[in-house]
Amino acid sequence: MDVAELVSKYGFPIISAAGMGYFIFYVWNWVTKEVKPVIGAANGTLIALIDRIRLMDNDLIRLNQKVETVMELRGKTIEYERIAAEREINKKAQETVDAKNDVPIGKRKATAQEIKDAAGD
Repeated sequence: MDVAELVSKYGFPIISAAGMGYFIFYVWNWVTKEVKPVIGAANGTLIALIDRIRLMDNDLIRLNQKVETVMELRGKTIEYERIAAEREINKKAQETVDAKNDVPIGKRKATAQEIKDAAGD
């Protein structure tokens, strides 16, 4: 039997409904046998990737905190070293001034001669 005989015997609406039913059956089987397993595998892979991204994000957060702590401690160390160097420089400068016995007036009492010299007498 060909399609023309079936259409003349049962009518076009019945034959087109049967054809549509077969098409739906074919698509349903294709989706359940071919597409659904692939989607399931892709879903599993997606979940694994999301977990890895979360782990990497947590690792980055921890690493950033460690870097900030190291930078903060290094900054304190640098500041401490700067202060120690400044004290050493000031100590050497003071020793040099004291060695010349030319202690600034602000650190000692001025002599009578220094007062006369400063006044221009």
